[in-house]
Amino acid sequence: MATMLETQAELFEPLYERALAWLSGLRADPGLVVDAGSGPGVLSGMLAAVFPGARIVAADGSAPLLERAAARADRLGHADRFDTIVGDLPGSLDRLEYPADLIWASRSVHHLGDQRAALASFAERLAPGGTLAVMEGGLPARFLPRDLGFGRAGIEARMDAVEQTWFGRMREELPGSVAEAEDWPAMMAAAGLRPTGSRTFLLDLPAPVSDEARAHVATSLSRARDIFGADLDATDTATLDRLLDPDDPESVHRRPDLYVLAAHTVHTAVRAG
Repeated sequence: MATMLETQAELFEPLYERALAWLSGLRADPGLVVDAGSGPGVLSGMLAAVFPGARIVAADGSAPLLERAAARADRLGHADRFDTIVGDLPGSLDRLEYPADLIWASRSVHHLGDQRAALASFAERLAPGGTLAVMEGGLPARFLPRDLGFGRAGIEARMDAVEQTWFGRMREELPGSVAEAEDWPAMMAAAGLRPTGSRTFLLDLPAPVSDEARAHVATSLSRARDIFGADLDATDTATLDRLLDPDDPESVHRRPDLYVLAAHTVHTAVRAG
């Protein structure tokens, strides 16, 4: 998973660059920036570049991922102002030495059972005037033409429906899971913060794609096949198998019409000063 998470984040760097540029206009010169749910630290490194005067803390539940994050920070020349905290969110942030000016949580809050409580916990760890930025929601990624020339047209839409069912089960099985209307500004307001805006950022990699983008599509579809492919009907399963077969001329390894289109939304809120 570490390599997959790292290469995916690197592919999405153009999207993240635009999101962080927007965020830097809202939150100038923070002293302490926390990447909550940092994974291998691609975003942590980008935060260090966008906020060159800030101390960066990458927080994650995986020690091996944080080792990669620290190594990346060292390669990028940020090691002197880069720290890590290993442990489950949000409680691990109790170990921060002082309140944060910016907490960035990129697609990590939905892995926590009680999302509203997690936002409240993040809010408590902000300095007065500090900003919480949560990247959640957006639109499902698209890689393929509607009609592939084989199988039934529209397989990605049907995969979306199956994935949403799987995602709901995943959320229900999380410790302390609480069903919640995912109105992120409303949840941030309930956590005692003042919402300051939401904005969606696009990644648009048209055909023909790079080898890195092609590998990302193959990995994404392969994981989908493994995780919830059994919930697809036989025709769609057979279509997925063809798409993933490197020897098939219609596979994602060879198709000239492959692309990557994704949209991620960032929600921001501020703690009262």
